[in-house]
Amino acid sequence: MLILNQAETSRHLGWDALIEALASMFAGDCVMPVRHHHTIEVPDEADATLLLMPAWQPGQYIGVKLVSVFPDNHLRALPAIHGSYLLSSGRSGELLAVLDGGELTARRTAAASALAAKSLAREDASTLLVVGTGRLSVNLIEAHSRVRHYTRVMIWGRDTEKAERAAAEARELGYPAAVASDLEAAVREADVISCATLSRSPLIRGAWLKPGSHLDLIGAFTKDMRESDDEAVRRARVFVDTRAGAFGEAGDILQPIASGVIGKDHVQGELAELVKGHPGRQSAQEITLFKSVGAALEDLAGAILAYETARQGNIAP
Repeated sequence: MLILNQAETSRHLGWDALIEALASMFAGDCVMPVRHHHTIEVPDEADATLLLMPAWQPGQYIGVKLVSVFPDNHLRALPAIHGSYLLSSGRSGELLAVLDGGELTARRTAAASALAAKSLAREDASTLLVVGTGRLSVNLIEAHSRVRHYTRVMIWGRDTEKAERAAAEARELGYPAAVASDLEAAVREADVISCATLSRSPLIRGAWLKPGSHLDLIGAFTKDMRESDDEAVRRARVFVDTRAGAFGEAGDILQPIASGVIGKDHVQGELAELVKGHPGRQSAQEITLFKSVGAALEDLAGAILAYETARQGNIAP
């Protein structure tokens, strides 16, 4: 049995290979029950969340991710998200590998975001705005830069010091990153806006979005959370990672549906349809929106890639 720590999991999940692995998994056959989602009380702090995400390919692989989200972990200088992934044989049930769940989640989330942007962002997109300063911020810059050429990258966060640290890390990797001090001004300038926050109220206003922009929402993952307002969703041509996940958990979609701003048919398609040839963006001027709550098949695709790459002694590009 392989045990891959955070660094090893990262090393075996190269961006190009991971984006391609996700595309193949979305286009293929994978059994993916709706994930288990449990609220855990934490005395004197915000409630935590326990997620269990199973998926399998009959006769090939079985996987399950266990993730905990503790929003107030910043009070003790700990990451908000912890998790592990268990990969087993689909023939015998034998446990094959244990991977770092946090690293797998961060990288596959950013890769799925980039995969959607291949169909939804304009080909000439050159300015990327990342909203949020957590673990995903630099991952998103790396992943999105594999599918579009960005000459300008901005990072906005409520904590300017954290935003500067993220920007400095991105610059060390060779990306032209700087801190955005004014969120509205940054959104108005950006071609692609990628949000990875735990916000429970809208950060991105539809009135700020310029024609041709692409809005990527990946942080909020419950009915009570959202990163965009009703106007952003109403103005945009909307796609989701999976309809089952979006209509079950995505506050950015469910809240405007509940208020009558949009209907379910406002969602044009899901990621599986995009990778199978759905046209995605249809004009240079339309605003597109991709809402992701996470899908277990993404974790399975990443875990298989890391396991097989590690066994072969290779590093995925």
